Amino acid sequence: MTAIRQNDYSALTPPPLGEWSPSLSVSVVVPAHGGPHLDLTLAALACQTYPEQLMEVVVVDDGSEPPITLPETRPVNTRIVRVTDGWGISAAVNTGVKAADGEIIQRLDSDMVACREHIEAMARWHHVSDYVVSIGMKKFVDKPPLTPKQVYRATDLGELFDLSAAIPSSTEATIEKTDGLRKSRNPYHVCTGPTFALPREVFHAVGGLDPHVLRGEDTEFAYRLAMHGVVFVPDERAQAVHLGLPAQHRDRERAVRVVEPFLAHRIPLRRDLRKDKGRRWLVPYVEIVLDVTDTSEATVRQAVAAALDGKLQDVVVTLVGPWSRLGDGRRSVLGDPCFELRVMRELYAHDDRVRLIDEAAPTPSPTPFRYVGPVDVPLHRATLERMVESVQKDLAGVLVVELPDGREARLERTSALARARLLAPEGGGDPDEIIEVTHGIRREGPDRYWPAPAAPKPVSIPAPAPAVPEERTLLRRLKSALRPN
Repeated sequence: MTAIRQNDYSALTPPPLGEWSPSLSVSVVVPAHGGPHLDLTLAALACQTYPEQLMEVVVVDDGSEPPITLPETRPVNTRIVRVTDGWGISAAVNTGVKAADGEIIQRLDSDMVACREHIEAMARWHHVSDYVVSIGMKKFVDKPPLTPKQVYRATDLGELFDLSAAIPSSTEATIEKTDGLRKSRNPYHVCTGPTFALPREVFHAVGGLDPHVLRGEDTEFAYRLAMHGVVFVPDERAQAVHLGLPAQHRDRERAVRVVEPFLAHRIPLRRDLRKDKGRRWLVPYVEIVLDVTDTSEATVRQAVAAALDGKLQDVVVTLVGPWSRLGDGRRSVLGDPCFELRVMRELYAHDDRVRLIDEAAPTPSPTPFRYVGPVDVPLHRATLERMVESVQKDLAGVLVVELPDGREARLERTSALARARLLAPEGGGDPDEIIEVTHGIRREGPDRYWPAPAAPKPVSIPAPAPAVPEERTLLRRLKSALRPN
């Protein structure tokens, strides 16, 4: 596979539209509740340039009353599945993907009308890379009086809609400003729900959409895709229109307020949403991993205290050790050979900011950063804050701090670790060699991250001021009064 630097997919060359032979099957998953415009959506999908034998459409009925029925004008391979577990867009998309047979999952809203080349334009990227998420374009229009047959016969969206009066999506402006996301620091921001495509294996690898997120579910899902190491590729040839204005235009104040708590808890990179002091969040910003095997409880206590008392409080501490080997059978409490580990376990087992695991996971996803360092080198209060600042300057994949005794402390970017796993040859290999290519590795000394204590300021004691005449008189009287007779 081609090693892509951060999100610069310039090294990929997709085949020209209409001049290639696709081989991957596509499942278009269309969640719908009621689906007043579904007939137009399906009519547009019925005239796609992608081979019909490689495309299926799965319409997911999310509790519609009456139940959805398929219109006459639709793709050949179209079927309905119904949500039986939960409700909402996330539950519907997950239901559709579970029922899908395609190697590529194309998400499309039931109020979208896609151009004829839409599916082909999106799918072509997945023929040149298997860790890409392709993103379609969309504009918002008022629905004119249209029939499905008119949509089916049109060769261009401009024949159906007044595109000059269409409201462009804000994501398209972001795409343009960041050179098609090649220079975007957080490209997942524009991967919103109405139209995107990804490998089915990737969808399942990140766990699908979160049914507990009722608004902003597409952004939260895209964030987890980013932590999986994918590359986001917008395709301007994959045009579509959205029938009707988005919720932000209808009730912006509530649309913004309702999404904030969902994203604040689940997307640590949204630092603007985590300004409340003293809070604990569902997904922390940094995981601090310390191997405590054969380490004294006193050393671990000092390390954990330093980790939790830093300037950067949005953290969780993971203590790696042979915890599963600590049986609960009869033993000598004081003479236990695992005495130190047992004391540690009792000390931290009920602290929700400390985790006890036998082996660290390959990546800390969905946490965006991981610190790994010697347990006997406690963090300075400024260490993590400064390490994150350093890697965020150039989006480096790893910061390696070379300690004075020859050991290392590392801050690792989750998306870089995950990209290295996607690109690793069979049998493994050195992930740092891949990260050097895809994100870059910074190496620095410890002085900035473990600054020396500031020298105490000299304290000068001023000499007593000479007494004034009145004070001398008072002092003589006081001494005379205290002198014994």
